[in-house]
Amino acid sequence: MPLTVGTAGHIDHGKTWLVKALTGKDTDRLPEEQARGISIDLGYAPLELPDGRRLSLIDVPGHERFVRTMVAGASGIDLFLLVIDAGEGARPQTHEHLAILRLLGIEHGVVAVTKADAVDAETLELALEEAHELVPEAEVVAVSAKTGEGLDELRAALARAAVEHEPGDRPTRLFVDRVFTLRGIGTVATGTLWSGSIGEGDTLRAEPAGLDVRVRSVQVHDRPVDRAEAGQRVAVALPGVGRDDLHRGDALVEPGEYRPSHRVDVVLEELEEIQSGARVHVHHGTAASPARVVRAGDRYAQLRLAVPLVAARGDRVVIRDGGTLGGGVVLDPQPPRRLDAERLERIERGDVAATVSAPVREESIRRLLDGREPEGVERAGGWLYSAAWLEGLNEDIRARIARADPLDPGVPPPAEPWADAIVPLLGLERRGAKLYLPGAAASLGDRAGEAAELEARLGAEPVRVDDRRLAAYLEQQGKLVRVGDGYAVSAAAYEEAKRVLLAECEAAGSITLARFRDLTGSGRRNAQLLLERFDADGLTRRVGDARVLRRAAKA
Repeated sequence: MPLTVGTAGHIDHGKTWLVKALTGKDTDRLPEEQARGISIDLGYAPLELPDGRRLSLIDVPGHERFVRTMVAGASGIDLFLLVIDAGEGARPQTHEHLAILRLLGIEHGVVAVTKADAVDAETLELALEEAHELVPEAEVVAVSAKTGEGLDELRAALARAAVEHEPGDRPTRLFVDRVFTLRGIGTVATGTLWSGSIGEGDTLRAEPAGLDVRVRSVQVHDRPVDRAEAGQRVAVALPGVGRDDLHRGDALVEPGEYRPSHRVDVVLEELEEIQSGARVHVHHGTAASPARVVRAGDRYAQLRLAVPLVAARGDRVVIRDGGTLGGGVVLDPQPPRRLDAERLERIERGDVAATVSAPVREESIRRLLDGREPEGVERAGGWLYSAAWLEGLNEDIRARIARADPLDPGVPPPAEPWADAIVPLLGLERRGAKLYLPGAAASLGDRAGEAAELEARLGAEPVRVDDRRLAAYLEQQGKLVRVGDGYAVSAAAYEEAKRVLLAECEAAGSITLARFRDLTGSGRRNAQLLLERFDADGLTRRVGDARVLRRAAKA
């Protein structure tokens, strides 16, 4: 499986210089980065290992102002390259970056003690000892990007740390970290492919915007590939997508497999106590969202988010407020609003019934079932869901219907991939594109007076009707006929005009606008509106400047 390594460490400890020495590529691409001599945004480069493997390397900024960017780069990496200046030792962002790596579950990596050429042997020995104490599970290598000392040893250490693992069977998900346009190609989005694969011609969905996109081409480190695999740095060309349609934090996913949510339930991992009700920023993938923490007992919390996240069970989040407060492992990415610690305990134990709330594809949790038949959940059309969730959905839709306009007391069904399987279970009637209570009929409600006033104004002269729903209802009741855009005549006037039209066409074979105007005694504009309505009703068709009856009308 392809792997991605990410740098970490305090500002000016030599991360970007080390990346350049290892890969030959300067990842500080922005003019501001070149001018200021510090990394501001994420940088990328391919890294060749001695055993022939090729890693994707992400260089992150070390300044405390850019920790949010660091988290975006670290999310999805497989191993770390922690950089510590031999002369300065561990500094504040060294510790914070290391804490973030641990919260993200990134266990494998190497520590590079940089600028080894700039200190004496005793100082270097102290720096190596401090690094060993700080990250006892990682190899520590002294290096100098200036002289090349230790670079081969560092590559070898990274090769030993690059423990490959099975990619799993989750559907495609790529978190966007850059969006730009290229002449002749259009909009390009880049990111680390968390799961699945992406190839030319694939259709993906950009979440949380809900935008369908088609992949024109795929590259991995500037090289075209037929298909990119999980763990690789990927650039995808997306025709028909504007640069402003995508942003860092968005996710390109397999359609129907991931749903954005304003709530996620997590088991907390805290660096310091996070109070219930605390206002924080939650980092997930390359996204960051303001959120409020609602705790359930000592270990669990629900994160209520201002910006929806595209999360899956087992994902890790980082929680920050100025500094890094802690993190969490997602237990339920689509939880009910009611927070229940007992339910979360059952989810953590692997209870499938507790895991399922909103509909999930049975295939997507097959690994949790382990060959067992799921108990305590409902099934419909390949979807699993809880009875409590279905009851809540039914209540929500019926509440929306109760608020609907009495002239059309229906509401659109949920625009979700599970709708075709689940909506028929709600006991509602589907008429066209809307759902209605059984036997529900349109009514005037409190608009009886408005309807009477409109009917009183109707005649042969078209009158303006701004309320389209009221006009449609009265037309269904046979009280008026709509003509043109936003006008109506009385039903009697329409029938009289129709009688005149039929008589003239039967006698003369056709009728012109001028002749119809004279016969009805109306103005040219009003005659035009009526003739266009006759065309729309299938009564007449236009031939040059005249109209003739259609065959069905003659019959």
